[in-house]
Amino acid sequence: MSDIITITLNPALDKSTHVAQVLPEKKLRCETPTFEPGGGGINVSRALKKLGSDSCAWMLVGGPSGDRICSLLEEEGVDFRAIKTKNWTRENLMVMEDNSSNQFRFGMPGSEVYEWEWKQCLDDLENLEDAKVPKYVVASGSLPPGVPDDFYAQLAAVAHRKGGRLIVDTSGAALTKAAGEGVYLLKPNLGELAALVGKEKISAMEQEEIAMQVLDEGKCKVLVVSLGPRGAMLASKEGISYVVPPTMPQRSAVGAGDSMVAGMVLCLLQGGSLDDMVRYGVAAGTAATMTPGSELCRKEDTDKIYQWLQEQKEKV
Repeated sequence: MSDIITITLNPALDKSTHVAQVLPEKKLRCETPTFEPGGGGINVSRALKKLGSDSCAWMLVGGPSGDRICSLLEEEGVDFRAIKTKNWTRENLMVMEDNSSNQFRFGMPGSEVYEWEWKQCLDDLENLEDAKVPKYVVASGSLPPGVPDDFYAQLAAVAHRKGGRLIVDTSGAALTKAAGEGVYLLKPNLGELAALVGKEKISAMEQEEIAMQVLDEGKCKVLVVSLGPRGAMLASKEGISYVVPPTMPQRSAVGAGDSMVAGMVLCLLQGGSLDDMVRYGVAAGTAATMTPGSELCRKEDTDKIYQWLQEQKEKV
């Protein structure tokens, strides 16, 4: 078993294509589409592969679209465990308008998941032999219909009992209910950080105070707040620090968050400090914005940006 497993309950078969211009009531002639396996945890595993690390992607998949995700992961050399579902896995569509370079992203709702299907994921983790328990479990993405809001909280309890560190990257009720259940690391944005303390929004002036409040309330051990193009804020028992990425030519923000999580968990696995973890995560997330469409980070870009961030640190 890999030292890292990722868990995706709401995966998607992502279809992307190009068209000259998006116009209403016209037959739009698109280019031959490309297909990719998608969903938070799946993309973290794919990004880890690009960064040179193995993981095992656990996922709920069903129907021909689910089978296609499995075959695409095999082509990429990503190890996975497919928990079969009765209903088909959803498909998403992204259309690039060539005349404007605008992206049109159509996200479909997930199909309903039955109780015995999502519980299989928990049971499989619970039943792992001690020697096969991963060091890190990454739970990422939304929850499909039929899965309770406290699923990640249940997952956190199992991971904690088994001795694995859980990293959660989600939003809404799934995030707020997971907090405080033995989660090692949370990666919210500012809006999600506000939700963790029951607020609608917070200002930049209070984000540090709120972050420390989350830690003091025991909602996680480490908090990494994504600040978009401004990088990230790290909050831990050692205090607050920031990582600001260099300005790079941005082609697409798709996959940046998943790439960031992949960079962070890889650095942790390799024994890096929390500061190094955030720098490598920001480097991977920034590298993903340099790639077209839904492509994830590239290792050479990630390593160059990370080296730049390290040099900036040494100058301080």
